[in-house]
Amino acid sequence: MIQELLSPLRPDLKPEQLNQFETYFNMLADWNTRVNLTAITDPEGVVKKHFLDSLAAEPYLKPGARVIDVGTGAGFPGVPLLIVRPDLKVTLMDSLQKRLVFLEALLNELGLSAERVHARAEDAGQNPLYREKFDVALTRAVSGLPALCELTLPLVKVGGISIAYKGDAEEELQSANNALQILHATAERVSVSSDYGARELVVLTKHGATPKQYPRKAGTPSKKPL
Repeated sequence: MIQELLSPLRPDLKPEQLNQFETYFNMLADWNTRVNLTAITDPEGVVKKHFLDSLAAEPYLKPGARVIDVGTGAGFPGVPLLIVRPDLKVTLMDSLQKRLVFLEALLNELGLSAERVHARAEDAGQNPLYREKFDVALTRAVSGLPALCELTLPLVKVGGISIAYKGDAEEELQSANNALQILHATAERVSVSSDYGARELVVLTKHGATPKQYPRKAGTPSKKPL
C-alpha cells in the first residue's frame, strides 16, 4: 500500500527503498499502539506528512555529511533521509528513551545504521562529543524558531547549517532576529511544495563559533527565548 502511494510521488526511489518505507510504516503503526510516536496514522497521511515532508531537506545534505536530528521522535526527518541517502552519517537524538528503543528496532529491521543519543539538545550542545561537530542539524515539530536557534546552532560547525521544518515561518523568523545575531547566524526561507498547507524550510547558516554560555540549561531556551 505504501509503495503504491509513494512511488508516483518519488519515481526515483529504488524497489529496496520502497520496501524500507513499507516496513517503516508497518512498524510505526504497530509500535504506536504502545508508544506515543505519531498522531498521523493513515497511510496517505504518513506518506505525505511524514515521509515526503522529511525528504524536503535532502538537496541541502552534501555527500557523507554528518547530520543530527534533534528531537527525532519517531525518526522524522532523519530515518527517511537515511533511507534515500545511506551515505549520510546520522545521529538521532531524543529525550525519551522509549522512542530510541523503537528507532533501534526500526534501524535493525531496515538494515540501516545511525547513532542514537538519549539527551536534551541543551545538554548535548555543551557536550564536547557533540558541540560544533555536525555539518547539519535538523528539527521538525520541536519548538519555535528563537529557541531552535539556541538548541541547534551550538551543535553545528562554523559554516554548517541548521534546517527547521516549518509552516509559514514569516512571524517566527522576525522574532528570531536577536537569537540569530547572538549566535552568529543568518536565515533563509525556502518554500516546499505541499498539498496540505504552507510548508517551508528555514535554513540557518552559522558564520561564527557559538559563545560558550549557549545553549543555556535545559528548559531555558523555550521558556526565555533569546
